[in-house]
Amino acid sequence: MTQHFILAKDSDQAQWNEFVLSHPDATPYHLFAWGQAVERAYGFKKHYWLMYENEQLCAIMPGVYMRTLVGKITLCSLPYCDIGGVLAISEEHKQALLAHLHQHYAHPQLGCKSIEVREANNTLLALNEAVEGEKVRMLLSLPESADELMAQFKSKLRSQIRKAEKNGLSFRIVSHSPSNLDKQALDDFYAVIAENMRLLGSPVHSKKWYKEILSSYGEQAYLALVEFEGIVVGAALVITTHNKAVIPWASTRADYNRLAPNMLLYWAVLGEATTRGMQEFDFGRSTVGEGTYNFKKQWGCLPQALNWQVYKNGSIQVAEHIKTSPARELVENVWRKLPLSVTNTLGPKVRKYISL
Repeated sequence: MTQHFILAKDSDQAQWNEFVLSHPDATPYHLFAWGQAVERAYGFKKHYWLMYENEQLCAIMPGVYMRTLVGKITLCSLPYCDIGGVLAISEEHKQALLAHLHQHYAHPQLGCKSIEVREANNTLLALNEAVEGEKVRMLLSLPESADELMAQFKSKLRSQIRKAEKNGLSFRIVSHSPSNLDKQALDDFYAVIAENMRLLGSPVHSKKWYKEILSSYGEQAYLALVEFEGIVVGAALVITTHNKAVIPWASTRADYNRLAPNMLLYWAVLGEATTRGMQEFDFGRSTVGEGTYNFKKQWGCLPQALNWQVYKNGSIQVAEHIKTSPARELVENVWRKLPLSVTNTLGPKVRKYISL
């Protein structure tokens, strides 16, 4: 039995994506496009590993070799999203690839302080099994048509969607190809996202990051824009595989929340995903019991516990999420008071170093 490990090149993209699309645990983040977007937008190098056994591809792990906000170098699988980690045909092959990576990145010349692997547990939880305060991703199984999807919602949810439409809101879906990006749609999306991130006290990604996501994913990405009297008041970006969709970013303008744009926005992205033949929709990361968790739960989602681990100094640790602290609260409060033009300029310079 011969095993060998290769750092993927751009010429390996087709083989990489073929393996991803054939694996039941794959997500849109695992596609080659995510690492390409990171390189083009922020300059960090993608380290995408292939493991072969007797010339058969048996495991892969996408990673980004990046510098953190405090200056440490880490291999993160994957930054700016909830899920990365190894895809393998068996647990033995997964462990063999991880063992190789531990050995490779332990070399002092690389200066790599840790390997962070972001995965999720395999089983979905019942709502009464979710532990208060636990980090989960929220997953919704999709039926074959948008009509079936609407019919399976509770009457209260359907009435909230209709209310948003009666309030004069409308939506449109914007698809792209790598050679034909809708610049105006991207600008409208970014304006909503940037405004909301400032209100949250958080630095925003660069517009170039979102542009590179759309360019790299091409037809496997789409924007949803909710409008009121010609003004874009809600926006979301969705990326897909052949049968799964995930929504990494979605925001609405606070001044228009009385009109319920968030309800129409999520109906727009879910309806489009169903029309495209998606079977699963990932609403993204939430904390059990908090507001975003409860919002996603009403759409029929079930939680799946996240399992983020850090391999450091020969040991395995549970990755710590950014926690609320007096210092963080102070920074967020100051950030909210800065002019939008300032946060849009400073935010991307900081955000690229924050892997969450």
